[in-house]
Amino acid sequence: MKTTGNFTGKADVYAKYRPSYSNEYIDYLLSANELKGDRIVADIGSGTGIFSRQLLERGLNVIGVEPNNEMRTMAEQSLKLYSRFRSIKATAENTTLKANSVDLVTVAQAFHWFDKKAFKIECQRILKQKANVALVWNSRDLTSPIMKENAEICQKTCSNFNGFSGGIEETPEVFNNVFKDGKYEFKMYQSDLLFDYETFLGRNLSASYAPKKNDEEYKRFVFLLSELFEKYSKNEKIVLQNITRSYLGNV
Repeated sequence: MKTTGNFTGKADVYAKYRPSYSNEYIDYLLSANELKGDRIVADIGSGTGIFSRQLLERGLNVIGVEPNNEMRTMAEQSLKLYSRFRSIKATAENTTLKANSVDLVTVAQAFHWFDKKAFKIECQRILKQKANVALVWNSRDLTSPIMKENAEICQKTCSNFNGFSGGIEETPEVFNNVFKDGKYEFKMYQSDLLFDYETFLGRNLSASYAPKKNDEEYKRFVFLLSELFEKYSKNEKIVLQNITRSYLGNV
């Protein structure tokens, strides 16, 4: 299944409204992998560069690997002042990177789109010995009433909706298969997000499954989200329960 075009037409809204990752998580990632300024990180499925920027801000060398032209161009424009950033048009399964050249592979909010077996083989090829793969998501807390109702709206109006992040939270066997001997370190950080109406709507519209303006269900999608915001907002702000979920290990 070809997924590289799933975010075509959404680069602007994605870059504007997707949240970054908690500093606590970034601290953990650098510490657990003993990352210093000369280390090379391959950020695979780097999109508009949200996670790449956080790594660059810590002084790391980052190679952004992204097949979608619009998303990659957005990253190149926003990160052009970082001399340690290199952008490559390639896929997770065929990065074109040199063998044994990378100190860490990171995948932020993208692993659920990959061919898991081919990605694992490619990581084994490009990573230096004993180097790790880090998979991370900003995930909605599905125990939250807001999030449950948000999901119901998506089920009603988004024909391609299969659960947030492709429903990967509900398939832990995926992680057992990708990490060597099924062993990995799991970390979870509570990092709730505060939105006004514009950013709440923008975050929802940035999803791959969300209808675009010319789609039949667009107006209904926006209307139902507006009702949801009105129901739960206080002082024109809404708090969304967010969990940063991290999986780290050898492949």
